[in-house]
Amino acid sequence: MILLEPNSYVLEETLLARFTSEKPEVVDITLVDFDNVVYHVQTSPEQRTLLNLSVEMKYFNEVVEYGAQDILKREYGDYLVATTNPQYQITLQFNLEQLPADKAALAKHVSMLKRNMLASSFIRAFEYWESQQEGAGPLMTTHYRDNEAIYVQAQQDRVTVIFSTLFKEEVDRVLGRVFLQEFVDARRQVSIQNAPQVLYSSREPPLEIRHLSNLRQDDSVGYVSFVLFPRHFADMESREKTISQIQLFRDYLHYHIKCAKAYMHSRMRLRVQEFLKVINRAKPDRVTAASDKRTATGRYMRPHLRQPTSPQHVESDW
Repeated sequence: MILLEPNSYVLEETLLARFTSEKPEVVDITLVDFDNVVYHVQTSPEQRTLLNLSVEMKYFNEVVEYGAQDILKREYGDYLVATTNPQYQITLQFNLEQLPADKAALAKHVSMLKRNMLASSFIRAFEYWESQQEGAGPLMTTHYRDNEAIYVQAQQDRVTVIFSTLFKEEVDRVLGRVFLQEFVDARRQVSIQNAPQVLYSSREPPLEIRHLSNLRQDDSVGYVSFVLFPRHFADMESREKTISQIQLFRDYLHYHIKCAKAYMHSRMRLRVQEFLKVINRAKPDRVTAASDKRTATGRYMRPHLRQPTSPQHVESDW
């Protein structure tokens, strides 16, 4: 299994190449990340030493309600500027002549922007748990993809995170159920019993979100619930690690479904090639031109096998 990184590797490499370039160049690059997030890296038309990074997030208005704007100012306030293109919700501007000494760390930090925006609902839920208020906290919904959402709700003793995900093909649904059942069964192992509890339902939504309208309830949708206990977010290090790993669950699941399908297809092609080799070996030898004889009418003429002869009886060969 491959663990996906919480940052955008392509964005990190693109920014680092611009940050470390000795001569400022004209740049106009568009990158796409998971969950339909679009990055636009472009040099300022007025000055080549100014590099703009614009970000498009379809769920930006939702995460702003949970404090994403405060996170944006805290993490990237020195580079945050007003957005001029209505297509993008966030714009960061970097002066290539006034960058910090550790340019690699800056590129890494900026590539975590999507992760930090999605973390707003998790942070709000953890803060509600710390306040020790009675009853369940508000249900926070982030529609991070079309017809798919993340639901986060804090309670007195835990925080529940629910993913709704779509399986467009029947093969994806079968493989998805196998993967998700493995998540449920793997927690029974002694070595990982401290992992969050995982619950999966293929049609019926969990109780925490059953009251919501417009929820899909068919064979193409699945609901995965993670139950986070205080040990998963009690200290800052555990909290940051939990947020980074659980955010990528949907991408992790579908990525490995595609990898499994690709592996099975490669094995099927290999098996077909082996069958073709067997069939080719079983083909009869074709008659060569040297041994091909025809009569005047065009019919093939082949010699019969020679019969045993004796001194008293000799037959003609034809």
